[in-house]
Amino acid sequence: MVYITGDIHGDLDPIYELFIRHKPSKDDIIVILGDVGVNYTGTLNDKGLKTAMNKLESTFFCIHGNHENRPQNIASYKEKEWNGGRVMYEEDFPNLLFPIDGEIFDIEGKKCIVIGGAYSVDKFYRLRNGYRWWPDEQPSPKIKEYVEKQLSENKVDVVFSHTCPAKYIPTECFLSGIDQSRVDNSTEEWLDTIEDKIEYEAWYLGHWHTDKRIDKMHFLFHGVEIL
Repeated sequence: MVYITGDIHGDLDPIYELFIRHKPSKDDIIVILGDVGVNYTGTLNDKGLKTAMNKLESTFFCIHGNHENRPQNIASYKEKEWNGGRVMYEEDFPNLLFPIDGEIFDIEGKKCIVIGGAYSVDKFYRLRNGYRWWPDEQPSPKIKEYVEKQLSENKVDVVFSHTCPAKYIPTECFLSGIDQSRVDNSTEEWLDTIEDKIEYEAWYLGHWHTDKRIDKMHFLFHGVEIL
C-alpha cells in the first residue's frame, strides 16, 4: 500500500496520526510531498527525527521541498537505485529515501516521476532573521532539462511534486503580508509547460498547506490519500 501526505516540517504528529488511522506495515510506502524537515538544522534534532521515523519501519519516500537542504549537499548521504529510479539515503536511516528530481519510479504498477522544489515566499524574512534558506531550493536548469528529457522518452502515470503548475495556484492560500509581486513563480510557470505536454492519471503535491482537489491535481497537507 502507498499512502501520500503533505508537508510536516519536522512535526511527526501527522505521521503518528497516519499510523494510528491506517496502520501501515513495514512493506508499505509513505510519500511525503516535500518539506519533511529532517534535513533542516544539520544538528542532533535532525538525527532525532530521522531515528523516530526509522523506527516506524515503513519506507518514507520524501520529495524535496523548499524549507530543507538537499541530500546531495550532505556528506552522509549515498545514492542507490530503488524501484527503477535513483534515491539518496543514509546508512543509519535506510527507510528514509529521498528521490532525485526527474527520476521515474515503478510504484504499485504505476510510473511515477518526481519533481521537487519551490520558491520560499518567506525568503527575505528568513534571511533577515537568521533562519535557514537554501539557494538551490528550486529546480535548476539542469534538473529542468533532465525532467523534460525523461518525459519526452517515457510515459508516466503519476507526478509527485512539491508545488503545482501556475494555472492551479490556490490564491486563497496566499500568506497575508507577502508582496506577491516579489514572489518568484518560475517553477510553477515551468510546471505549467510540463502539465500541458503530458498525459497522466494523477498529480500529487504539497507546499500550499491545503487539502483540496482540482480535476487530477491533488493538494495535500495533513490529509492522506492512497495511490
